[in-house]
Amino acid sequence: MSHPEQHRGRWRPRLDRPALVALLFGLAGVGYRLVLTVFTVPVSNSDEATFGLAALHIAQGRERPIFLYGQHYMGVLESYLAAPLVAVAGPSWPVLRLPMLVLYAVFLYLIYRLTRRLCTPWFAAFVVGLLALGPERVVRDQLTVVGGRPEVKPAVLLMLLITVGLAVGTVHRRRLAIGLFGLLVGLSVWSDWLILPYLAVAGLALLWAVRRELLGWSGLLLVAGAVVGVAPMIVDNLRAGPGEDSLSVFREVSTKAGPQPPWSDRIRGGLLEGVPLAHGLCPVDGCGRWQQWFGVLYPVLLVAGAALAVLAYRRAAGPPGGERTARATPRAERVGPVVQLALIAGAALTLLSYVRSPLAATSPLDNARYLSVLQLSLPAVLWPLWVAALTAWRGTSSVLGRITGALSAAVLAALTVTTLVITVLFAATGTAASRTEERQARELAAALRADGPHEVYGDYWTCNRLIFNTDESVVCGVLDADLSPGQNRYRPYWRQVGRAERPGYVVEAGSPMDRRLRRLLADRGDATPVREVGGYRVYHPDTPVRPWR
Repeated sequence: MSHPEQHRGRWRPRLDRPALVALLFGLAGVGYRLVLTVFTVPVSNSDEATFGLAALHIAQGRERPIFLYGQHYMGVLESYLAAPLVAVAGPSWPVLRLPMLVLYAVFLYLIYRLTRRLCTPWFAAFVVGLLALGPERVVRDQLTVVGGRPEVKPAVLLMLLITVGLAVGTVHRRRLAIGLFGLLVGLSVWSDWLILPYLAVAGLALLWAVRRELLGWSGLLLVAGAVVGVAPMIVDNLRAGPGEDSLSVFREVSTKAGPQPPWSDRIRGGLLEGVPLAHGLCPVDGCGRWQQWFGVLYPVLLVAGAALAVLAYRRAAGPPGGERTARATPRAERVGPVVQLALIAGAALTLLSYVRSPLAATSPLDNARYLSVLQLSLPAVLWPLWVAALTAWRGTSSVLGRITGALSAAVLAALTVTTLVITVLFAATGTAASRTEERQARELAAALRADGPHEVYGDYWTCNRLIFNTDESVVCGVLDADLSPGQNRYRPYWRQVGRAERPGYVVEAGSPMDRRLRRLLADRGDATPVREVGGYRVYHPDTPVRPWR
């Protein structure tokens, strides 16, 4: 990555050209996302606000949540990361998202380091440049505080780098590194179960690299680290009542009643919609047919990447009796292909897990976020294309090889150009709607904060965002469209509104809840004060309106 350079008695690192290019790409990607963070793009929502409220409560010392309010399976590590900033600067969306931006920068750095060690420096720079781009679906997963994915991706990369370092011998405090590996596993399990396939293959890679060491103190440190990382989840599950443990709740959420869509529909939704969306090849509202080509090609690239890694593994140690450098060992030379196989297997298992769900067929656009972890495998997936293109460019292949190389170069170019075009279109035209919605939400918050009412009812997507935007000076209870109690993640808010002598209602103008409320008030003959703010209607009846009672 760099070479030491002596200057006035000091040794300073000097970046080589690939590292410098990667640095420029990384700075561009971080800078682009910093601008989006400042302007709260993509738009905030009540799920993210729930993490923000947890961060606020942590900062104030009021709560020490283990899982997201109202859940028992998604950790709130992101809330703990944001809590110190919220304590200093107060609740705001840029403050809440700033740790996610830092995690994205760490992700770029680690994937560059890993790709450079496994492949080549210029390919590592190319991967960083591709990941620096980002249309709405991609940056939403990277910047919004909705749990899990922004922190588990750097964790997996660091685990794999530890594995490589242990196999090569560049890690000197080996036991400490293995204990850190275990800690990262535990934290990832607590944070987001979607990463389990990658944790499994990373664990197998570690077992391959240091299996003998794991029989002693290193193995104990690995287990101890994992237990410490997952300790919050263990504590919560020990206290949970019957059916409220993480596994039971997650199984209930993941299992949907009703007829299962056919495998063909699930595979089509996973490959043709989910994979291109997760890699930034489509706008957030879906993929056109011309953008689905990467989903068709993806399984082929997985097979090609696995075959290339197996071939490299078999060739790595050289022929029996061959010469090796003083430091080289079969394990050191083969760890690269092993980690590449781990990345391929992680992607395949993640994709298989996704297409098993009926949501892959019934709601592919909303659920493509679950495939964002496939970015971890991008170096291993694209490496066969890079090798073929480079071999053809050097003129060392046959006619068939040159044709294959030309096609591979065309695929890499198409992937880059498509991602760039979708990113530019989003940056130029796709942010206006988010900024308009965000401005209306802030207008509503400012109006209620200034003039009341301060205890209101509203729908799920209004309530927690309103509470966060007003720093809890306005409290909201969640109702469904039929004016019955809805998903109140943090019960104290519901109880506080329930005790209010004259609660208000905040509803989107023209929504089903708005129409039902107007009919209810008209039947009561209640001359209710109504005002419109930023696309919302605020009702403030003279007497409490709680039809569910």
